[in-house]
Amino acid sequence: MVVVKATHHPIISYRPIRPSDLEVLEQLHADLFPIRYESEFFHNVVNGHDIVSWGAVDRSRPDNQSNELIGFVTARVVPAKESEITDLLRCETSQSEQTLIYILTLGVQESYRTLGIATSLIREVINYASSIPTCRAVYLHVIAYNNPAIHLYRKMSFNCIRRLHDFYYINLQHYDSYLFVYYVNGGRSPCSPLELVTVALTYLRSSLRSMAARLWKNEEKKIWKWPNYRENQYLITTQHKRIANAECSGYQYV
Repeated sequence: MVVVKATHHPIISYRPIRPSDLEVLEQLHADLFPIRYESEFFHNVVNGHDIVSWGAVDRSRPDNQSNELIGFVTARVVPAKESEITDLLRCETSQSEQTLIYILTLGVQESYRTLGIATSLIREVINYASSIPTCRAVYLHVIAYNNPAIHLYRKMSFNCIRRLHDFYYINLQHYDSYLFVYYVNGGRSPCSPLELVTVALTYLRSSLRSMAARLWKNEEKKIWKWPNYRENQYLITTQHKRIANAECSGYQYV
């Protein structure tokens, strides 16, 4: 692979990664990541074995390089019930059928950075995830010191869910990781703080209303058991008072 500095007006296009990209894909991973990936991983990527992928190429480069990868993203479809973020998904009756997209690797050749290529590659993944009816989220891990990547995911509205201590072990040293999630197709976290408050208030209001109705019913039965007809005027007055009290009795929770 020949590393060429990006022209001032590169013509970037995106396409699926294919078998002819194997050598360049391996070299890009070696150049960009401190982790070494096994040969099986690359063969699975280029042949589409349980991995989906997209590559970026610069059509403005000379003919023999115009179709050579200068960026890539690889991802895998995983069942939600087998993922580490099951607890971050709202329960549904069809949860056993839910799927997720896990981003495995993402990289752009150094001379082509700051051109929005990584953003476009992630968009390819999000669009793909959105096209799968059962998919509820795209998620990934970012090593804690990779500030540019963290900034990128935040800018793209990924949610930073948690920090995982000692997630990576590289060159005899442990590193923390951040877990990012982007929800699609109505996927969402189980309950936000606002939702918890809303549910609590709704339940409280319903309980108070039910309790008031039961008390009213019981009191009404007691009142109409009074035998003396001449007390009717008093009963009517009492009922009006009771209705007024009910209308002011604490239903201001919404």
